[in-house]
Amino acid sequence: MTKTLAFVLYPGITPLDLVGPLQVLSALAQIDPSFEVVVVGQDIAPLHTDTPLTLTPSHTFGQVTEPFALIVPGGTEPTLAALANEPLLDWIRRAARTAEAVGSVCTGSLILGAAGLLDGRQATTHWGFRDLLAKFGATPVAERWVEAGPVITAAGVSAGIDMALHLVERLAGEQTARTVQLLIEYDPQPPLGGIDWHSADLDFFRPHAQAMVESALADHPALLTRLTI
Repeated sequence: MTKTLAFVLYPGITPLDLVGPLQVLSALAQIDPSFEVVVVGQDIAPLHTDTPLTLTPSHTFGQVTEPFALIVPGGTEPTLAALANEPLLDWIRRAARTAEAVGSVCTGSLILGAAGLLDGRQATTHWGFRDLLAKFGATPVAERWVEAGPVITAAGVSAGIDMALHLVERLAGEQTARTVQLLIEYDPQPPLGGIDWHSADLDFFRPHAQAMVESALADHPALLTRLTI
């Protein structure tokens, strides 16, 4: 039986949130043909992102109803607006009922929260929005990725690659995950070294995050009140 790994596409995402783990899981599908990778959206039409790049789903929500796994990418203000996108949330809820794994990257975890999938679970997201997870009944955790039962949430943007490699290990074993890592040559060596989280000023972003929440959800006062930082 073919196991479908579905990535969710909606307007305004951060492309690397989707394309990074998409490349990882596409490599898995090349190694093991029992897996297939699809990108699902409300319809098959090009969608803008938060870069000049546009992306197009390969399938509609109606064509993929019971994926083996699904992954929700994040972004900035458009992702916050998607917290009120009922067709999107409804598909995620229905797909998650039978999925073996449900993942998110960056603020995509907030969409999982809005769909009711994080209540009582540990979860992570981009550091600038981590506190919002508690508004959906989750316990925020400052980790690169967090596994809580079938749900795996990743921190900001590039953390999605780490989460996807863990998912490959979970689905196909350590050796396959190591092979995928080698194939995509994932060996991060940032020129300025890693982030010094102890000295980073994280509070500077709080007003910007609040402004994005207020702008994105201006037409949804109840949800806006719930997510007031």
